[in-house]
Parts: sequence; structure tokens; C-alpha cells
Amino acid sequence: MTSLAVLAGVVGAAVLSMVVFVLRGAHRDEDASRKGTHLFAGGLDFLVHWFMWAIGPVERAALRSGASPDVFNFGGLLLGLASGVAIARGHLALGGWAIALGGLADVLDGRIARARGVASRYGEFIDSTLDRFVEVFVFLGFCVHLSPFRYGPVLSAAAICGSLLVSYTRARGEAVGVKYTGGLMQRAERLVLTSLACLSDPGAAAALGWRPGALVMGVVALIAIGTFVTAVHRTLWIALQLRRG
Repeated sequence: MTSLAVLAGVVGAAVLSMVVFVLRGAHRDEDASRKGTHLFAGGLDFLVHWFMWAIGPVERAALRSGASPDVFNFGGLLLGLASGVAIARGHLALGGWAIALGGLADVLDGRIARARGVASRYGEFIDSTLDRFVEVFVFLGFCVHLSPFRYGPVLSAAAICGSLLVSYTRARGEAVGVKYTGGLMQRAERLVLTSLACLSDPGAAAALGWRPGALVMGVVALIAIGTFVTAVHRTLWIALQLRRG
């Protein structure tokens, strides 16, 4: 119940900050707009711009401290590894917070690089590649944690494969000159869903009488389906553009 109380406190603080954000004009974040960042196909873009505003003090503090983007790149990698280990050992709440902090690090590395004018192909490669390592760590943790469920490991493996296919289709498209980042189940959505599932599962099990891990398994299944749909959608869209010449 302690983790549930912490989660409730964080959600309450987030809602309060959203009210402040709206009262101050709810402006769109320029960096996110230039990148074309969306959440759930644009349906929750308000949360994107609020989040960028909310982490503004952390970003400014990082810029003042002189921390390089690589600090956040490799910090996010370590948090991803920690989340996978925590999930595999049954510490879902700890894993959920590690996923959330790793996601924050993943956002900050690129923003700091662009703010300092040091964005490069090296940074793009490291950021994208380490993100894949992090996701593999997380879903391997789910493979272990959900092993008592009949289809738990299979669904976790499908989620890993689907997530990698989403990234692969984008990378291959860009390699042949077609850039497309659309789709419903991209990395941001996967981060949000896995983190919330880990943080909410213990409370849901206690309050609703569900088997521990049931909520996580449902979310992993949703991610598995969503990533394959997204990968197929990207494949068809890119192939159509190429066929049109």
C-alpha cells in the first residue's frame, strides 16, 4: 500500500501542475513540435507539452551543471537494466519507477543536445540503440515475472519482437529515403503503459482481488498487439511510398 500511496501522491501533484500549466496558457513546446512528438497518435498531445513544461526546471538545472547528453543516455541504460532486474525479482513498483526515470533520462538527452547545439549522428545512434537495449531488459524482466502465467512468457516475447520491429521498420525506411514515424504503439506509449502497469498492478491486485501480475500481463498483451499493428502499418505505408517512386 506504500507504493500505491506514493503513486497517488505523484498523480495528485501531476494533476495540480496540469492546472497551473493550463492557467499559464498551456503553450506548445517548441522542441517537441519541431520533432513531431505525439502521444497515442496525437490524442494525448496535451500531456506531451505539459510534461516538457513540467521537466523544464530539471532540464535547466542539467544545462547549468554542464552535464553532457551521454550522462543521460547511459544513465537511462542503467535504469533500464535496473527495471528489468526489479521486475524479474517481483518488485514491480520499483521497476515501474525505474522505467519512468529512464524515460525522463531518454527525453533529456536529446533536449540537452539540441539546446547546446551538439546534436549529431553519434547522438542519434547512441540514443536509438540504447533505447532498444532498455526495452529488451524490461521485457525480459516481464518474461521472468509472468512465467507463472500460461501465456506470460510468449506475450512478453511477442512484445519484445513487436517493439523491435517498430524501430526496425522506421530505420529501414529512413535508410531508403522514406521517413515515417507514425503509429499508435511507439516508444513513448510503451514507456507510459509499462510504467503505469508496474506501478498499478499491486494496488489493483489488492483492491480488486486480481491475481498479482494480471494487470501487467494484460498491458503486455496490449503492447504486443499494438506493436505488431504499428509495424505492419509502417511497412505498408513505406512500401507504398517507395512503389510510387
